[in-house]
Amino acid sequence: MVINRTKGLAEFGQSIWLDNIQRNDLTNGTLKRMIYQDGLSGLTSNPTIFLKAITGGKEYDEQIGKLVEEGKSAEQIYDRLTMDDIKEACKIMMPVFNDTNGDDGFVSIELDPRIAYDAEKSIAEATRFFTEIDLPNLMVKVPGTSEGIPVVRKLTSEGFNVNVTLLFSSEQYEKVALAYIEGLEERAGQNKDISHINSVASFFVSRIDSKIDLKIDALIEGANDPTVKGELKKLRGRAAIEVAKVTYGKFKKLFFGASFENLKAKGAKVQRPLWASTSTKDPIYSDVKYVDSLIGAHTVNTLPPATIEAFRDHGVLRLTLKEEDMELSAIVLEKIRAVGIDMESVYQELLDEGVKAFEKSYIELINAFEKKR
Repeated sequence: MVINRTKGLAEFGQSIWLDNIQRNDLTNGTLKRMIYQDGLSGLTSNPTIFLKAITGGKEYDEQIGKLVEEGKSAEQIYDRLTMDDIKEACKIMMPVFNDTNGDDGFVSIELDPRIAYDAEKSIAEATRFFTEIDLPNLMVKVPGTSEGIPVVRKLTSEGFNVNVTLLFSSEQYEKVALAYIEGLEERAGQNKDISHINSVASFFVSRIDSKIDLKIDALIEGANDPTVKGELKKLRGRAAIEVAKVTYGKFKKLFFGASFENLKAKGAKVQRPLWASTSTKDPIYSDVKYVDSLIGAHTVNTLPPATIEAFRDHGVLRLTLKEEDMELSAIVLEKIRAVGIDMESVYQELLDEGVKAFEKSYIELINAFEKKR
């Protein structure tokens, strides 16, 4: 019997979420089929994904036309289309949510990226999403900016599910995880139920390699010693996986140590690391590099359709997130720093670029709606 590799990841405690949303997939049975065929147990979206979906065909045109006739603005049209798609996806995922007792089956919607640095507006918009969609398997995506940290804590204390996105460093992750824990503690301190709250921390892996590999390539180009060139080449494509492994080690200490036991006794769920940006950008690397290398318990990997197909075809099912590897990962990262790469500045660049990229997609969507109007 041939094992479906994507479905087999569940045996290692890893959930697979789809990094895509498209109305046709919601209406023609594709998403339901992937739940059965691939063991799909969640879905994520962002403005870039919606830009491709809405401008890539005519499936939204009829609804856009009706909204234009109603006098809706471009922003209102975007809001209605995305809310409708997310709500429908939540309904399709609801059987997974029910079958897992609320541990999985989530659908994530991104806050307006223009308010990524405004905590008050972020909290207000997230609250509106939860109120309007009104389904227990909705997650709101909050960027892991310094302004986003209090938003994570506040929404968690209000009993909402949060997907903290655009994480690039283990230090940034730790702040996010502590905000989630503090939100749970605040709610538990008010004698309110915390057993239904779920959260993930989305770590964008391939973008780290894309950025750092460019810096390593420049060092290789400037090196004269063949031995130095060879050592530098060994560091290509290493940073992202090693940072993710160090982060996973911090996750295990935070959520499986004595300090979380009190909350766990009250029904609290761990905040799972979610591996995002998992499509391979450099053709030199395997197209399933960021799936094969990050298989472990209590994690989520969110994959675009092409990467799901690739892993289904030739992925390798084996445990690759091992605690004994964490120390080695730290050594590799130290070697990267030792050649002169400022990792902290890279992480900040990636965060700033990520927020700007989502904002750019949002603005392009609004402009596209203006043209259609």
